[in-house]
Order: sequence, then C-alpha cells, then structure tokens
Amino acid sequence: MNEDNTVTDDMKRQAAMFYNSTEREILREYSNETSWRFWRKRRLVVALLAFFGFFNVYALRVNLSVAVVAMTEPIEHVLDNGTIVYAPEFDWSSQTKGLVLSSFFYGYIVTQLPGGWLAAKIGGNRMFAIGVGATSLLTLFTPPLAHTSTALLIAVRVVEGLFEGVTYPCIHAIWSRWAPSDERARLATFAFSGSYVGTVVSMPICSLLAHYTGWPGIFYVFGIIGLVYTTIWWLVVKESPEKDSHITAAELKYIQDSRGTQAVEGSKIRHPWRAMLTSGPVWAIVMAHFSENWGFYTLLTFLPTFMQDVFKFETSQTGWLSAVPYLAMAIVLQVAGHMADWLLRMRIMTRSNIRKLFNCGAFLAQTIFMVAAAYATSILGCIVCLTIAVGLGGFAWSGFSVNHLDIAPPHASVLMGLSNTIATLPGIVSPPLAGSIVTDKTAEQWRIVFFISSAIYLIGAIVYYIFCSAERQPWVVEFDNDASFDTDAASVTTARGVDNKALDSSEI
Repeated sequence: MNEDNTVTDDMKRQAAMFYNSTEREILREYSNETSWRFWRKRRLVVALLAFFGFFNVYALRVNLSVAVVAMTEPIEHVLDNGTIVYAPEFDWSSQTKGLVLSSFFYGYIVTQLPGGWLAAKIGGNRMFAIGVGATSLLTLFTPPLAHTSTALLIAVRVVEGLFEGVTYPCIHAIWSRWAPSDERARLATFAFSGSYVGTVVSMPICSLLAHYTGWPGIFYVFGIIGLVYTTIWWLVVKESPEKDSHITAAELKYIQDSRGTQAVEGSKIRHPWRAMLTSGPVWAIVMAHFSENWGFYTLLTFLPTFMQDVFKFETSQTGWLSAVPYLAMAIVLQVAGHMADWLLRMRIMTRSNIRKLFNCGAFLAQTIFMVAAAYATSILGCIVCLTIAVGLGGFAWSGFSVNHLDIAPPHASVLMGLSNTIATLPGIVSPPLAGSIVTDKTAEQWRIVFFISSAIYLIGAIVYYIFCSAERQPWVVEFDNDASFDTDAASVTTARGVDNKALDSSEI
C-alpha cells in the first residue's frame, strides 16, 4: 500500500514538473512575442479600441459647440431687391442657445443606470457598440432636422444623449472583466483620454469644416467616422477574456489571477441597492465625478463662445484655441494613470491614499487656476490658466474614475451609471445657468461662471477626502463561479486547450 502511495506521489510530482515547465515555456514565448507587439496583448487591444470609442463619443458630443457659433454668427444675405444684409442663419437668444447646447444631456442622464445594468446583464461590449453606433447614425440626421425646426434639433440631440449615455457605464463592465487589479488606472485612464483627444482633434476640425464646407459638414463627417468605428469594435472586442479566442493562455491566467474569478453570466448578478446607495465611498465618488464634470462641461460647451465674446476671436480660431486645454488633459491622463499604478505596485502608499492624493490635489489646483483664468487680461494668460486647470484634471481621473472598480468590481458598471447620472446634471444646469448670467457678453459676467466652477471643485475635494475609500466594500456580492472559468484549482483551459497550472503572473 505504501509502495502504491509512493508511486502515486512520484507521478504527481512528475506531472507537476511537466505542467510547470510547459507553462514557463508558454510564458517565455508570450513575453518574447509581446514585448513590443502590443496587439498580441488583448487587454491592450481592448484599451486602444476603447480609446478610439471615447474619441468618437466626444467628437459627436462637442461638434455642436463649434457648429452653434457658425450657425448663429451673421452671414451675408442678398435680398430680392439686391440689398445686402447680414443676419444669422439661426437667430437664437443666449437662453435658446443654452437650451440647444444642454438638450443632449436631458437624454444622456436617463440611460446611465439602465446602461450600467444592461452592460452587466448582456455585456458591456455590445452596449458600447449600440451607444456609439446609434449616436453616429442620428448625427447624420442633425442638419436636415435643424433646418426644419429648432424643436426637432433639440429632440434629436436628446435622443443622441439617450444612446450615448450607456457608454461610460459600459466601459466599467468591460474593465471589471478585462483589467488586472494593478493595471486599472493606466487602462481606464488611457481609454478615457480618448475623450479629450477627441475634443482636441474635433474642435479645430469642426472649425475648418464650418469654414470650408459649412456647418452641416461637421455632422456628416463625424457621423460616418463613428459608424465605421462601431463596425470594428463589434467584430474585435469580446465581453470578457474568457470569450476571446485570440487571447494567449498566459495572458488569460494573468488577468484571472489578478482580477479574481467572477461570474461571466450576467443573469447571476444581483446588485445590493440599499447598501450601495447608503455607502460613504460611493457618494464620495459621485461628488468627485459631479465636481469634475461641472468645470469640464462648462468649458466644453462655452469655451468657443467665451473666446468670441471676451477676446473677439473668429469661428475658425476658437476651435484651435479651445482645444489646447484638452490636449493637456489627454497628456496628463497618461502620466497620471501610470504614476498611480506605479505607486500602488511599489507599495509607497495605500490604494485609498493614492486615490485621495490624485483626486483632491487636482481639484485644489483647478480651484486656484480657474480663479486665475477669470482675472486674466490677455488671451495668452487665460489660455495658460485654463490649460493648467483642465490638464490637472487628468490626475483626478486616476482617483475617482477607477474608484468604482476598487470598491466593488462586480457592480462597477452600475456604480459608474450612478455617478455619471449625477455628474450629468452639470451638463443640464451649467449651460442655461451660464446663458442666463452672460447676457451682455462681458468679461465680468464670464468671471461669475468661473467662480462657480472653482467653488464646486473645492467642495468636491473636501467631500472626497473625508469619505473616500479604495478597499473592497463588505456589501459586495460574491457569485458562484462558473465551472468553465474556475481558477481556484489553479487550472484554466483556454480556447487553445492549454492547461496552465502554475503560471507566475508577476512575470507578465
């Protein structure tokens, strides 16, 4: 009997040695093939396509901010009797202009929570494609509807907001399955930076399109680009790494070990609504998201108009100058994401303190530079202050924007839906508020708009510092693991049929 046990133990040791050597060979092959070929790492492919997704999302969102300047500036008209007069194509008051610009957010706010819930149920990848694709299609119909009536223009913008509202919650459903825990900040901020690159690129392009093709060209160009992108996303991005037939065995094991095994089937997810809605860390995220969006949406919507009112810039120039702060934001986001993950990996600070440092530090700096911009007497000084203020917001995104994944990964899409619902209110409130304040288009009136943004940044910093946490919350619901994706037995079978039993994820 003892002899049989000895033989069995020897066989187990030999089998373990075989599996270990096989998996280390897989790892060496994986490392050699993907050291510079980032496309062989599927999580980076997902991040890259998510980046271009948010690029399109914001290009489709900000196009009206530039187009409305061209739509309402005086142009030459020749009357039947030969008289030349100058009148705008759309003679809107500042209040009507504010309503047109904010109409998108009336739809956008409605689908945040439903979008997060649906993403958890049917897959964030599918909902993201539907959101971007439908918004792109509706964008193509914007010019003819605008020529028909202002009411129809407002209506189509509301419907665009309904579809685009699902995009932010959806991406957290994707990251909850694709992002290793120590890469959340860099992957999420890289994807989110597409929003600001989209703003940077689309604003000057919109100005050029308005100048050379007329303002309708803005909507046609970006609508077509969005539809092409949607097709690519639908074909490439899968709901989870377990469902991606092109992922390597090593990368799959690395993601699962870092992320932890979770149910892939959406039908198993049950959200603890009462606990989530009474959680201090959740409301810290909500307040931070609201504060960042107030300043961002105010500038995103009115910066071209501000340049025209205060510094008398023409339409073709406002797009270029308005894009500068968002270029800074896109760059800072990359630095901030890698820095946050580096601090976490080196154990220099706790995860909670990293989130507080990045978020509160950014908000305090934004408070100072928004006030400075309000008192700037030159276009150069104003742009420098706004660039620093908006750019430093990139650090805040390495705080609150990934905090959902820290405290409750299985519920991250719903939590993002909740925070983005509240954070959409600035898009609804700030444009009409600014429109009612800036009635005479003076620098003093615009100064009040900047003061309001600064005060909200300061309040957001205080609330987030007091209530923030980056620890997994006790109310997080654990699910029964799907046997086909079980990693508890240190064994995962991928589509390639490789059983990588003892893969060391720290080497990837």
